[in-house]
Amino acid sequence: MKIKLYIVFLLFSTFVFAQQKRVTTSVDSTKVKIGAQINLTLKTTVDTLSKVIFPEGNLFGALEVLESYPTDTIREDFNYHLVKKYGLTQWDSGSYMLPRLQITINDKAHFSDSLLLEFAPVAVDTLKQHMYDIKDIAQAEGFLGNWWLYVLGILLVVGLLYLGYIYLKKNQKPKEEAIVYATPIEKATAHLKKLEQQHLIERGEVKAYYSELTDIARTYIEETIDIPAMESTTAELIDSFKKAIIRKKLSLTEETIANLEKVLKQADLVKFAKSKPLEFEIAEDRTKIEKTIFKIHQSIPDLVEEEEDLDDSKKIQERLAKKKRKQQIVLASFISVFLLFAVFIFFVATKGIDFVKDSIIGNPTKELLNGEWVTSEYGDPPIRIETPKVLTRMDDAESYTKGQSPFKEAILFGYGNFTDDFYINVMTTKLKDSLEIDLEKIVEGNLMLWEKSGAQNILVKTETHSSGEGVNGIRAFGTLVFLDKLTKRSTKLYYEMLLFKQNKGLQQIIVSKLEEDELGGEIIDRIIQSVELGKLE
Repeated sequence: MKIKLYIVFLLFSTFVFAQQKRVTTSVDSTKVKIGAQINLTLKTTVDTLSKVIFPEGNLFGALEVLESYPTDTIREDFNYHLVKKYGLTQWDSGSYMLPRLQITINDKAHFSDSLLLEFAPVAVDTLKQHMYDIKDIAQAEGFLGNWWLYVLGILLVVGLLYLGYIYLKKNQKPKEEAIVYATPIEKATAHLKKLEQQHLIERGEVKAYYSELTDIARTYIEETIDIPAMESTTAELIDSFKKAIIRKKLSLTEETIANLEKVLKQADLVKFAKSKPLEFEIAEDRTKIEKTIFKIHQSIPDLVEEEEDLDDSKKIQERLAKKKRKQQIVLASFISVFLLFAVFIFFVATKGIDFVKDSIIGNPTKELLNGEWVTSEYGDPPIRIETPKVLTRMDDAESYTKGQSPFKEAILFGYGNFTDDFYINVMTTKLKDSLEIDLEKIVEGNLMLWEKSGAQNILVKTETHSSGEGVNGIRAFGTLVFLDKLTKRSTKLYYEMLLFKQNKGLQQIIVSKLEEDELGGEIIDRIIQSVELGKLE
């Protein structure tokens, strides 16, 4: 709403008076051909003690600075007349706004006038330049034309999933619970016999031998005494083992505990320090483990064993079931993520990243374009226009006609804000009888207002425009970069303005979008083509 108030004050100041400036601005021409030079002259008068800094740079708005000439100084009594000249040009046809330039005098900022400069295109000689016919429209292939791509993509996804399944199956540890043992002691004894039948020592695989030997002991202790033996370090296991002996009142000697600890530490040295015990030491360690398991079995009372066998079996089964569920969840998650990634890559390759963003992430302007459009009349003199949303009337429009405002009546309707993804503004006004409308000045005023609000690098092209009802006006369009002063983020916008005057009435339509948003361009085209103007009675 601040932007609209600024427009009122700007129009009023244009019609009433102009403030005397410290710096005068002039150009040798306001209309040249593209690439031709326009000479800009800035003049100021200061005393001999003043410090003046003229602007420098390669660009003044959208205009390229070809040359910055030395400052001419003319002394008159106790004053200096300073004249600074610049050579400017533009390599694209159209109308371009020369923004206000800052001249610093004694650390105080002064500004030059903004000017609208026109660069006309150069006519092309079609007699010498060979021209070619426009190519015929190429028909895009539909879904059926690219069916083999979809089949290939599905086969690729299925093949990758199958390879992943084979890899996981191959690296999965084989289940050793094929044989069901009646008691933990029976299971431990059978595994010790199986270990000897593997002949790991004879093959020099000492590390593998000690790893299986200690796993047998740890598994037996975990199943019978119910302590986390498999996940514990040697020190943690011995500490938990001693506490369990006291808690369960097991008749185990210190020698049994020491033998178990010695074998576990020996296994740690073999696995992590690459220790190589002698053959008789290996045989002794195997015997110690066997005796330890047997003594633990003897120390458990029959009654306690009968009562706890069922509980231990249930706990083991629950632990195994939990572990299996965890593996299934991990596998399912891996397959789901991989499948989603494969589908994402497939659609990016076949449809493009824009299709994926619009279909999955969502596009606000696509929702506007494909939504239900509304055709309505706004203001007086009325503007009949088709928009993707109903425009909202601004409640404070009455403030435009208060005091010495040039407006006899002002009505405003809008959707969104100027810096949003999409913005629409419709304004109709009636001026007082003593005032005349200059559409070019209104365009210039809008651009200056946007510049004050944070817009930079404003490019503008203007052309005459007539409505279907024969009302003459101006169409202005271009781009600008809007800098948010709070977030320090810049947004590049494309805008269009349609302005029409009927006697003492002004009708104005402003639309803007993100520059790279192609769907927003389709919305603007549809809105502009739908404009119908009512006559001012």
